[in-house]
Amino acid sequence: MAQQHNPAQAANGAETPNEAPEHEGQEGTHPGGTADTGEQSPQAGDIPQGSVPDEEAQAAAADNMAPEERIAMLEGEVQRLKTEYMRALADAENSKRMAEKRIEDNSKYAVSNFAKEMLTVADNLDRALLAAPEDKRKNNELLKNLAVGIEMTQKTLTGALEKYGVQKVEARGAAFDPNLHQAVQEVENPDVPAGTCVEVYQDGYLIRDRLLRPAMVVVSRGGPKRDAGNGNGGGAQTPEGGQGGVDTSA
Repeated sequence: MAQQHNPAQAANGAETPNEAPEHEGQEGTHPGGTADTGEQSPQAGDIPQGSVPDEEAQAAAADNMAPEERIAMLEGEVQRLKTEYMRALADAENSKRMAEKRIEDNSKYAVSNFAKEMLTVADNLDRALLAAPEDKRKNNELLKNLAVGIEMTQKTLTGALEKYGVQKVEARGAAFDPNLHQAVQEVENPDVPAGTCVEVYQDGYLIRDRLLRPAMVVVSRGGPKRDAGNGNGGGAQTPEGGQGGVDTSA
C-alpha cells in the first residue's frame, strides 16, 4: 500500500519517524556535549614529576638499597653529624675561654692607663726629695718638715699603687734584662760583672706580671763575666714570683 503524503506534517516541519537525527552516529561525543580527545583527565592525588622533596627522594632511594649499603650510608651520616657537633663544641669552648681571659685581663689591668699617669707624680716626688738631701735637713727645720711631708705623700702613693698590683722594678745592681730595663748608656766598670745596672735614671714599674714602664738604666761593661748564679743571672724576678717571662704588651 502506498504511503500517503500528509501536507500538515510538511507544513509544521516535523520529521518523519524514519528520519534519524543528524547528530546521531557521530563518534567522539558524549552526553552533555563533551568531546572525547583521547587524553586522560588528571586524577586526584597525582603529583607532578620532580616535585617530591629531596628528603623523600633520598628516603625512597634508601628503601631500595641493600641492607649493607643502607647501614654504610647511615654510619657515614652519623660520622658527619658527630664531626660537626665536635667542631661546634670546640668553637664554643674557645669562645668561652677567650671571654674569660678578657674578663680576667680587664679586671687585672683596668687601671693600667691611670697608673701610667700616676707614675709621673711618683717621679716628681722622687725629684723633690733629691733636692732636700739629709745633710741639709739637719740644719733647716723648715726643709726637714717639707721633706717629711713629701715622704709621707710618696708613701701613700706607693701604697695606693701596690693595692692595684703596681710595683717598682728594683734595677740598681741587678743584671740587665731587656724585658724590664732600657739601657741609655754603657760605662766601663771592671769592678762589677758586665751587664750590671749601675745607675737608674728613671724607675721602672710592673702591674702584676705585665710591664708598665721599663727602667732607664746605665749598664756596665769591661768587668768579669756574669755567672748564672751571680745576681739575677740575667733573668729578673717578677712580683708574681716567676723568673722572667714578663708581658711587655702594656
